[in-house]
Amino acid sequence: MRCGSITDARFADVFTLICVRSICAAAASANWRERGKSPVSSSPADMLTRIRNANVVYHESVDVPHSNVKFNIAKILKEEGYIRNYKVINDPKKPYAVVRVFLNYGPNRERVIQGLRRISKPGRRIYVGKDNLPKVMGGLGIAIISTSQGLKTEAEASQLGLGGEVVCYVW
Repeated sequence: MRCGSITDARFADVFTLICVRSICAAAASANWRERGKSPVSSSPADMLTRIRNANVVYHESVDVPHSNVKFNIAKILKEEGYIRNYKVINDPKKPYAVVRVFLNYGPNRERVIQGLRRISKPGRRIYVGKDNLPKVMGGLGIAIISTSQGLKTEAEASQLGLGGEVVCYVW
């Protein structure tokens, strides 16, 4: 049913409101596309979802819009052996830089990343002290912690005596 094709007067006001909202939403999403940005509520969550989805279908790499947090998460994942490599790509055709993450697989195409989970979310922040740092999968995974000295794994934060916000778990 197209906007304006309703004949019952009882629903005309509601239908007009729905049409106006959908037109405004379409215009807003077109505006985001023109600027080259997406309306993502949580930047690390978007990155983790893109990596998780690419990992499921065995992609060799995945591109995520650049931010310092995403760059540092990729750096930690590389240091811990969860990804092969990462690099920042500045394409003059695009209005923003991207971080290209090269995923890592075993010799028989087994996934190195078994799981990723966003812990602290915009609606519910999770903070831990230096004595309560989480262990992921009994020490087989890592927790990425946002500390006063930047993003650290739970092992690095423990050595430095730092607590902070739990960004995500990787195993």
